[in-house]
Amino acid sequence: MEKLNLIAGEWVSGAGWAENINPSDTNDVIGHYARATAEQSGQAIAAAKAAAPGWAQATPQMRADALEAVGVELLARKEELGELLSREEGKIRSEGIGEVTRAAHVFKFYAQEALRVEGLSMASVRPGVRVEVRLEPVGVVGLITPWNYPIAIPAWKIAPALAYGNTVVFKPADLTPGCGWALAEILSRAGLPAGVFNLVMGRGSAVGDEIVRSPDVAAVSFTGSEHTGAAIRTRVAERGGKVQQEMGGKSPLIVMDDADLQTAIDCAIGGSVLSTGQRCTSNTRIITTPGIHDALVAGMVDAARALKVGHALDPSSQIGPAVDERQLQTNLRYIGIADNEGAERLCGGEVLTRETPGFYMEPTVYGNCTNQMQHVREEIFGPVVSVLKAADYDEAVSIANDSPLGLSSGICTTSLKYAEDFKARSHAGMVMVNLPTAGVDYHVPFGGRKGSSYGSREQGRAAREFFTTSKTTYTSF
Repeated sequence: MEKLNLIAGEWVSGAGWAENINPSDTNDVIGHYARATAEQSGQAIAAAKAAAPGWAQATPQMRADALEAVGVELLARKEELGELLSREEGKIRSEGIGEVTRAAHVFKFYAQEALRVEGLSMASVRPGVRVEVRLEPVGVVGLITPWNYPIAIPAWKIAPALAYGNTVVFKPADLTPGCGWALAEILSRAGLPAGVFNLVMGRGSAVGDEIVRSPDVAAVSFTGSEHTGAAIRTRVAERGGKVQQEMGGKSPLIVMDDADLQTAIDCAIGGSVLSTGQRCTSNTRIITTPGIHDALVAGMVDAARALKVGHALDPSSQIGPAVDERQLQTNLRYIGIADNEGAERLCGGEVLTRETPGFYMEPTVYGNCTNQMQHVREEIFGPVVSVLKAADYDEAVSIANDSPLGLSSGICTTSLKYAEDFKARSHAGMVMVNLPTAGVDYHVPFGGRKGSSYGSREQGRAAREFFTTSKTTYTSF
């Protein structure tokens, strides 16, 4: 079935079609999605610009009702849309349904936030003057999202953008357009005026570049690679636009001698190789102190070997395929790098054959790693986890912080002293104690430090900083 772009309230074709392929079964074509041109991207921006004044003046109730309607429909269709997500991205079905559920909750959260756009009123330092600080929408926002969370990440960008009165030009990942289109179709029936929300599917070199370069796009929120993020940041900054970026991680998990062993194993494996390792928050660097090292490694290997890799819609599968051939080859390239660096491959690393043709590989555990190895320092985005040994807690913290990325971090310990100290000393934007580093709530800030993030935080009330601008007014009376 052919899916069209949404521009100025109308469904329009593009300059060709992208075939959406199921990574669990490459014979399964999910659909054909219109590729927008750079010119159509410009038309979407113009439509959003024309609709911006009216939407900025829309009542909070109108915004809340629209977002609530989207959240309600997502919940009602979570199994259907979760299955679509699993077909196009490769997450197992339960994870696909969970992601749609999260997207629904995000929309429902921001429906309420639309009613809580606050300002400040205060006395001036001068007599007879009143000061007010108003929060207003920034205008047209461009949203560029990745393939690994094809409905949750669009939700946590689109919902606050609309809640705070902005108009939207949305470009989903070219690799996974299905969920983005489904979300756009729901939004098209949510009571938004024409042009308030626009969908342009296609390649970043055409659609995304127009969004980034246009002086009519006041702000750009991007989630993706560091390389692309750096280029976007430069272009938007050159024209004075506002930028928000999330660009990946290489998250450490410290395991102390006093940790509960099963908890540590569950965190080390669950936070790294599940979801095929395709999470920016995955704890792919396991840093262990000597006393628990051998038992932890043995448990991790047993747990990894026990995981069933298979078709994302097979109820018995625990890990699905890589998203496409390119990602699978990237995973295998890093396997070769790790082998050549002298890391010890304890299990996994091989391509798997299943009943249907797909991009399957074994979850992989490496031991005897150092923090200077390339595969330890660079984000792989596959089911590969590396174990490093530290002499003590202080060295473990030093290794954990020795990274150009700083999205998430974690520690497994039964010591309140270590837990509280690590929360203070970690150089990451999010810290977990006795939990995998992959797994966050939607109502609190999301974001990292160093090369992982740029600009203000996403999610929760923190999103207001990016999607609004303040105006200070003075009144004499």
